[in-house]
Amino acid sequence: MPNPKILIVEDHVKMADSIRKGLEENGFETDVAYDGFIGKRLADTNEYGLIILDINLPIINGYELCSQIRNSDPQIPIIMLTALGSTEDKLIGFDKGADDYIVKPFEFRELLARIKALLKRIPANKKKQTVLRVADLEMDTESKTVKRGDNNIELTAKEFSLLEYLVRNTGKVISKADIADKIWNINFDTGTNVIEVYVNFLRKKIDKNYPVKLIHTQIGMGYVLKEVHGNADQK
Repeated sequence: MPNPKILIVEDHVKMADSIRKGLEENGFETDVAYDGFIGKRLADTNEYGLIILDINLPIINGYELCSQIRNSDPQIPIIMLTALGSTEDKLIGFDKGADDYIVKPFEFRELLARIKALLKRIPANKKKQTVLRVADLEMDTESKTVKRGDNNIELTAKEFSLLEYLVRNTGKVISKADIADKIWNINFDTGTNVIEVYVNFLRKKIDKNYPVKLIHTQIGMGYVLKEVHGNADQK
């Protein structure tokens, strides 16, 4: 089994590149972000086996970023890598959801050992799911297929991405601004109806011919995917 991909969020370019090089020499794929905002975007839009975070990051600091990532993915291992080495700093890091905490300066072989130890602790059934199910809807994110009951549903790439985002956040109201950022990587323009258009595309394919409706509008707030019988709150 190949090593999982690792996200490195570190604003010190030389250190980030050194960690990246060391990990890639040991068989890991990597992505690097030099600030917390890009780190958050990468974490939201890609699948990683582990994340390494500095604390003193531009835009979004490592503590806040750790908390945000942990809220959206309770399982992913997070290592904080920082010069802040007091007991209080470590306690804050663990409280925000870090699994491990390494103080700079450090030897790369120690970081590698910690990474391998954390990856071994993750049960296979707790790794990020590739088959997602809500009611009788089933998505396979590897084969990019969707079924509702016994029926195969053909989606465009953008429709698939939007549906996956809704399914991974089942029961949570997702704003149009969130959808624009995560799916289209743009700031939400209140003058465009592209999101409504794509939600309607999905509804015609996912809900139209089924008694159990899944995609719902929360007026003034956004959209939520949940199991509701009949046509309640679909707008």
